[in-house]
Amino acid sequence: MSKTRVTFRQALTAALLILGAAILTAAQEKKANPKLPAAQNESAANEQPAELQSQKTEPVRYSYEFTQPQFYVRHILIEHDATGHGKITFERLNEEIPITEPLELSPVALGRILGLWNALQFLDSKENYQSDRSFAHLGTMRLVMEQGTRKRAAEFNWTHNKDAFALVNEYRHAADQAIFVFDMSIARENQPLNAPKLMELLEGLLNRNELSDPHQLVPLLRDITTDEHLPLIARNHAGRLLKKIEK
Repeated sequence: MSKTRVTFRQALTAALLILGAAILTAAQEKKANPKLPAAQNESAANEQPAELQSQKTEPVRYSYEFTQPQFYVRHILIEHDATGHGKITFERLNEEIPITEPLELSPVALGRILGLWNALQFLDSKENYQSDRSFAHLGTMRLVMEQGTRKRAAEFNWTHNKDAFALVNEYRHAADQAIFVFDMSIARENQPLNAPKLMELLEGLLNRNELSDPHQLVPLLRDITTDEHLPLIARNHAGRLLKKIEK
């Protein structure tokens, strides 16, 4: 009889231990389980409507336009994407046919340009960049940014907004550099006697820090130094500018 009681007590103790372990396990799982819905909620919060995600991934297009009918280069239009690939179209005084050339902004120049667009928060802003004073004789500038169905344009001839002013200057420098490249290509093919004057123009732009990225011109200048179709004065000038840029 005593042996039977001991066995019963042992069985009861074992059952209680098993029950306690089960309760402890259930409590631990209960503490752990709330984390799973929280993670799921966090993941769901990070998931955005397809329309909003589409807007963020839509390609962005940028453009800069300058117009002054009385200037020698009376119209300039630069269009490019977020990688710096694009084109430039320009018109000269007394010339009816516009010239369109491919445009490749260097990573350095593109970084500055996109940084200024971002600083302006252009698509979300409603700021009027035109200053109280008008300088229409200096030409009208127009900035346009497009992303998906969103588009904004801003036009002014003078501004006190430092970022807008810096942005149009960046585009002006890109235009000057691209037009030089085009003019030099024409000189090398058909008008070699224009090369010395073009080299003087380039040196002026370089000295005034009015080039988009002088290092982009290094391959062209190297070619010019060995181009026997061009006057020696132009080749030597290219060599001096090359050393100045590479210094």
